[in-house]
Amino acid sequence: MNISVVIPLLNEQESLTELHDWIAKVMQTNRFSYEIIFIDDGSTDASWQTISDLAAQNAHVKGIRFLKNFGKSQALHAGFEKASGDVVITMDADLQDNPDEIPELYNMIVSDGHDLVSGWKKKRYDSVISKNLPSKLFNWAARKTSGVKLNDFNCGLKAYKLEVVKNVDVNGEMHRYIPVLAKNAGFIKITEKVVKHQARKYGETKFGMNRFVNGFLDLITIWFLSRFGKRPMHLFGALGFIMFAIGFGFAFYLGVDKLFLNRAGRLITERPQFYLSLSTMVIGTQFFVAGFLGEIILRTKQDKKRYAIKEALNLE
Repeated sequence: MNISVVIPLLNEQESLTELHDWIAKVMQTNRFSYEIIFIDDGSTDASWQTISDLAAQNAHVKGIRFLKNFGKSQALHAGFEKASGDVVITMDADLQDNPDEIPELYNMIVSDGHDLVSGWKKKRYDSVISKNLPSKLFNWAARKTSGVKLNDFNCGLKAYKLEVVKNVDVNGEMHRYIPVLAKNAGFIKITEKVVKHQARKYGETKFGMNRFVNGFLDLITIWFLSRFGKRPMHLFGALGFIMFAIGFGFAFYLGVDKLFLNRAGRLITERPQFYLSLSTMVIGTQFFVAGFLGEIILRTKQDKKRYAIKEALNLE
């Protein structure tokens, strides 16, 4: 199969038939073998009935239905598990992504040898205040922290080699950072393509300003995992050393002052520096313990993986 089109959706019943017909026309015109996988993320409208009707009319249509809304990341993960095309295309169901982009995206993967091609909505039809400006800030922060030079991380229109989607774990709200996850997994041939963005034709957007807050929190998470996920002691050990050194410095100062200078004429426990010293040394010790626990957990997982491989290969 040439192409798997993975489409997560929530309450997009009005646009599904038009989107399906558009994709099918593109596929037939270019003589692609294909499948369209709709993932209904707990819709409360007639989206699933429409998907069922489309599947009855077109054998290339497949559907997955969640019993409740789990989020776009989980929907994409389910679609990626079922996808079997050489190239996997993701797009939104609201008709803001243009299916006519699919042939060129496919060629950039197959002919040009890219692992991942991300769409770039250079000209947008969204609100400047609620979407465009926050999106620019978000994309700038993502570029700086991840090292992946894309202008539009959150564009739903992307193309992947099949092996990419089979080797990235999309969970939580990490669908925004699939290019970063792909890079961390070793897929470095990542590029972008300017794509046409269209105004929403039906319904209203399902995302509010809170998605940008969540996006920045997820960005911190993925930055931490990519930098220190395999060596947690490097972060927690450094923080622990700094905190313990600050506390020890205050304690040393208080000891010298009490034993040799005694200018204040007060008990050590009456001085605020004592509690600052005690607190920072305790916090520093906790950071060290957190680093050691992280290393132990990581080593335990690695040992289990080695044991599983050893058993699979039937080695002594």
